[in-house]
Amino acid sequence: MSQALSFFSRPGQRFLHSILLPVLLVALATFSLGAFSILRAVDSSNGLSAERQLRSVDRSIRAAVHELAQQQEMVAVWDDLVMELSQSELDLKWLDANIGVWLGKTFGQDEVYILNERDEPIAAAIASQRVSVRDYDRVRAQIDNVVSGLRRASDTVDGQPVADSGAANYLVTGRAVHDAQLLELFGRPAAVSVMKIVPESDAVPYLRGRESLLVSIRFLDGSFIKQIADRNLIEGLRFSDVDNPDAGEISVPVQSDAGVHIGYFIWKPDVPGNRILASVGPATAVAAIAILLLLGALSYRLKQSTAALERTVLELKASEAHAHHLAFHDVLTGLPNRALFEDRLNHAIARTQADERIAVMMLDLDRFKHVNDTLGHHAGDSLIRDFSIRLAKLVGARDTITRLGGDEFAILHVSVAGANSAEELCERVLATALEPYDVLGNQVFVGTSIGLVLAPDGGADRVELLRRADIALYRAKAEGRNCFRTFTPEMDETINVRRIVEEELRIALDTDDGLEVAYQPQVAAGGAIVGVEALIRWRHPVRGFIPPSQFVPVAEQTGLIVPLGEWVLRQACRAAQSWPDLFVSVNLSPVQFRTANFAEKVIAIVRESGCDPRRVELEVTESVLLDEVSATADALRTLREAGFRIALDDFGTGYSSLGYLHRFEVDKIKIDRSFTQSLGQSSKAAAVIKAIVSLGQAMSLTVTAEGVETEMQRAFLHNAGCNEMQGYLFSKPITENQVTRMLSRASSRIVQPFVEGSPILKAS
Repeated sequence: MSQALSFFSRPGQRFLHSILLPVLLVALATFSLGAFSILRAVDSSNGLSAERQLRSVDRSIRAAVHELAQQQEMVAVWDDLVMELSQSELDLKWLDANIGVWLGKTFGQDEVYILNERDEPIAAAIASQRVSVRDYDRVRAQIDNVVSGLRRASDTVDGQPVADSGAANYLVTGRAVHDAQLLELFGRPAAVSVMKIVPESDAVPYLRGRESLLVSIRFLDGSFIKQIADRNLIEGLRFSDVDNPDAGEISVPVQSDAGVHIGYFIWKPDVPGNRILASVGPATAVAAIAILLLLGALSYRLKQSTAALERTVLELKASEAHAHHLAFHDVLTGLPNRALFEDRLNHAIARTQADERIAVMMLDLDRFKHVNDTLGHHAGDSLIRDFSIRLAKLVGARDTITRLGGDEFAILHVSVAGANSAEELCERVLATALEPYDVLGNQVFVGTSIGLVLAPDGGADRVELLRRADIALYRAKAEGRNCFRTFTPEMDETINVRRIVEEELRIALDTDDGLEVAYQPQVAAGGAIVGVEALIRWRHPVRGFIPPSQFVPVAEQTGLIVPLGEWVLRQACRAAQSWPDLFVSVNLSPVQFRTANFAEKVIAIVRESGCDPRRVELEVTESVLLDEVSATADALRTLREAGFRIALDDFGTGYSSLGYLHRFEVDKIKIDRSFTQSLGQSSKAAAVIKAIVSLGQAMSLTVTAEGVETEMQRAFLHNAGCNEMQGYLFSKPITENQVTRMLSRASSRIVQPFVEGSPILKAS
């Protein structure tokens, strides 16, 4: 501070007035003069460039008329064309290949007509396609003056004698007789050229004054604009009826040869001056600023006090300490981060005594995403901080708590071998996590799942300990959350098995080898088969039959359920083509509903197979209705509108909310097999089934009972009013061919109770 004040002392003021201010004024004057010169040169360069482009566009517009005549001359002065037109019957394909269509494709001519000696069209092409000659009536009135003028001036070109080379120096044969003008057609600028069709040699006779005419039209607001823009490097060229250029654009008026105003060509002119300024301006500005800064720096006194130097050193040390802290600590909670945690774990492993035990705990907050989604990320951050404070109060001085990221934490706990302090710490963490949190004025309840691994039992390697703790955490979350699980070798084996199942399931999907679809009949109350439920089966080439309970959960967790579900749907729709009187039921996973455009994909698959969506029943569980209600409702609504029927599977085992039945408009509810199989064992099961049937009847829903295995169950369900039944009493899941044989052997399709082997049908 004293050094800064000394600058404004009397010696400092003399330095300011005698040296600093004059230098600054001279620098300012120099910079101002330089900036003015640069801006003046930029403006001049931009003006010259714009003027050049104006001339180029104007020349291009006028040259378009001449180019049209040059293109015509290539075919109008031609012996073959004169002889072809003299035939009693024209070869239109030849004319397309050599005249109308060819001129359009080769030179971009928009419209081409051939007129006979009576000025009647005998061939026409528009946009490189042959069209009816009646299309000539669209332009007849606008170009009639050009045609009649050419007829009157039989030996002239553009009103000048053919012999006068200056009149048509852009033509080469010396025989072309034409008239070319810039006209307005349909409110658009157009180059129009009419040329007499004459032979190129004297060997072909023709009647002078009765020549056929070739009419070519090129609109100048179509592909011509791109041609001009590419040729002259013009940006944003466009045609407009009115002179309305945007900021930074210029325009050139377009008039017909008759002096009629047609419109304007508008574009953004090339501004080389601006580009030069953009290139050298920043460097010049940086140089000027650098000079000013240098001048300012030279104005300071060079002497520095020892106190200022000490302050600088202290600030550097404080900054270094802060950076070191940030490198090894979490910004939100102040806890050690992963790098510091792993370092301390390595040290703990290296220093562990024979009578000590290391425990590594992986923690994950339950329902944290719900807090983030409902209260916002600020609330989530507040919850994370509060939870970290609670954890810090539970651990000892030798323990380390870390935040790994998101809502994931880890604890390193060292205890005496044989003690249960690690397990007791897990219990305390679970209890503490369940206590309510005050988050931004809201009372929030969450839980935590913990994975625990002990060393040396769980291994002595840091990476392996963390991996096994993560596996134990996964098991805790899979077994209901809000609990802790200690790692066991069986967990590792389970993970390996799941990995192998995932890999081999991917191969099965890619090769279409081993996957099958079985179909279990669904029968009406009277016994008639009304539909089948498609069930996935996997016959592994080495492991044999793998139950769905082993590979379907893996498919759902890895996302393979999406292609697997689509494969089952395709197979079921294909099979349904053989059973026109049955509906086919396909199960859907909650994971499928979370994929983009799910409903559209289902509809596309069914339509592609040729199956009627009204014969396809999609089964969803109550968990689907609980997840992302808005998106799920939209998907189900789209599917129902497409004709699909929606069945609510395993009804009664979840929330079974009446609100869901009303909101999602399902067509069927399926009573879970657990209630059916409890009939005769529990009076509650009978009461629940009657209640579900009554509910379905009240809401006009079809009610299907699953798991029917005995005649007593069938009779009860029939008397209760169940519409449909499904179970081993009628048939086990069978192959597509077995379903076909079942239907072909029975005229009434009445199913007899299942006997081991193929199902047997009752004859009517």
